[in-house]
Amino acid sequence: MPTPLRVLIAKPGLDGHDRGAKVIARALRDAGMEVIYTGLRQTPEMIAEAALHEDVDAVGLSVLSGAHMALVPRTLELLRQQGQTHVPMLIGGIIPDEDVPALKEMGVAAIFGPGTSTQDVIEAFQQAAAQRPTAG
Repeated sequence: MPTPLRVLIAKPGLDGHDRGAKVIARALRDAGMEVIYTGLRQTPEMIAEAALHEDVDAVGLSVLSGAHMALVPRTLELLRQQGQTHVPMLIGGIIPDEDVPALKEMGVAAIFGPGTSTQDVIEAFQQAAAQRPTAG
């Protein structure tokens, strides 16, 4: 029996709305993944540290505040500094279409907007984890 994927779901920044993050966390858990939900108002440093300590296979960020172009690059930078280049990041929330290419170029594996089905999110996490490079 394969080991279930370990996924970290986080709400970076000052956004206090976490219903969507909780829906995704539950859907991933129902799909057989181990989900660590860090809660609201996490800093990029807190998220990267939690990902390292929890030894996750992927990180999911929910960003509704409009601060994604600051929070996502900083979190990616910290993950890389810790040697977690093998951990894909997926993000969801209110992400303007014009920001998607830059986020993908930074290394974001998938981006989800409002109305994305939970099945699409589950499959994207499974694919991102399967395609990630090995640690080291």
